Amino acid sequence: MSATTSAQPRQNWTVVIFGFLALSLAFSSRAALGLIMPVWQTEFGWTSSYISSVGAAALLIMAIVAPFAGRLVDRRGSQFTLNLGMGLLGVGCAIVALMNGKLMFVIGFAGFCAIGFGIVATHVVATAVTRIFSDNQGLATGIGTSGATGGQFLIVPLIAALLAFASWRWSFGALSLASLALIPCIRMSMRPDMSSNEAEGRKDDPSTMRQDFTSIVRQPAFHLLFWSFLICGFTTTGVVETHLLPFAAFCGFPPIPSATAYGLLSLVNLIGMIAAGWLTDRVNRPMLLAAIYMLRALTFILLGSIPGTSIEMLFLFAVLFGAVDYSTVPVTASLVASHVGIKTMGLAMGLISAGHALGGAMGAFAGGYIFTATQTYTLVWTGSVWLAVGAGALALFLKAHPITKAAAS
Repeated sequence: MSATTSAQPRQNWTVVIFGFLALSLAFSSRAALGLIMPVWQTEFGWTSSYISSVGAAALLIMAIVAPFAGRLVDRRGSQFTLNLGMGLLGVGCAIVALMNGKLMFVIGFAGFCAIGFGIVATHVVATAVTRIFSDNQGLATGIGTSGATGGQFLIVPLIAALLAFASWRWSFGALSLASLALIPCIRMSMRPDMSSNEAEGRKDDPSTMRQDFTSIVRQPAFHLLFWSFLICGFTTTGVVETHLLPFAAFCGFPPIPSATAYGLLSLVNLIGMIAAGWLTDRVNRPMLLAAIYMLRALTFILLGSIPGTSIEMLFLFAVLFGAVDYSTVPVTASLVASHVGIKTMGLAMGLISAGHALGGAMGAFAGGYIFTATQTYTLVWTGSVWLAVGAGALALFLKAHPITKAAAS
């Protein structure tokens, strides 16, 4: 009895640790697109609009995969799900590293990588953590999902260094090797965890995916969270993750300092996600979520004023935006568990994350299209201000429910 009791906390935190590492690699691979975009424009003659379109296609694939990935972590557990995603990501990055034309780029990045991104995603890690944590649930979710940005503090500058001193092929090759190397580590160190049915002592789940989907979409809280998270995707994954580094190049800033600023954003993002997770356990969560979106709107006003200034302004934006970037994730995950239901949390989070990916695709495409048409990002940043305000307003309509605790296993 005591052995089981003492082993469970170690297993809990193992999920958090490897969730963090997996997200670090997945999100760094996505960030590499924006970093290497100017190089591909010169080497292959590709336009910003074309590369952004491939990035948008990858996000659309992620949107399709996300609900199934959420269901998969419920059915097969986090170890199997993370390993599958890391394998697909490793293969996709290898294809991109070896590509010599548009077809291989599409297959590698918008194919294998995109499916891997959809599986190794914050909603998968958040669902896995929420399902096994009863105490400090928000904090654990914040730490686990902070790998989405925190790991990039070191990884993205390393990609930039490989880009500067070797080539972009070495950058994607290193991402491929690291992703594949994590698979045996997860398999050896993280035990296969129980599905939601096993945790509740049930042999069969009478509800189908279609029935659960119908139940979820009938809830008003789901729609408030879905549409606010879609806007979240537009204003983070879409316009900032894809276009911040090209915007920095447009402003005349060198690649390595710009990548360092992006890494700083990721570091502050890590702190912001952990702090938001800690606050999730302690304050009114709808008000917290609304405040994050409103503060994000203010940071876009700063971003729009950067052209013609020094690179220190880019670093200031990185600090301020990083604090309110992915800090929505632990709050949204907790609200999904309490307002939609922990039993169907994997599918619900997958659907909401699909909305995030869809918003990201819209932002990535719109940013590239607007820049190609106007040769400026002004409309992109102005639109993001008002979209973030709208997301904050949606969060205010959520009622204050108590936090839902994980079932005892």
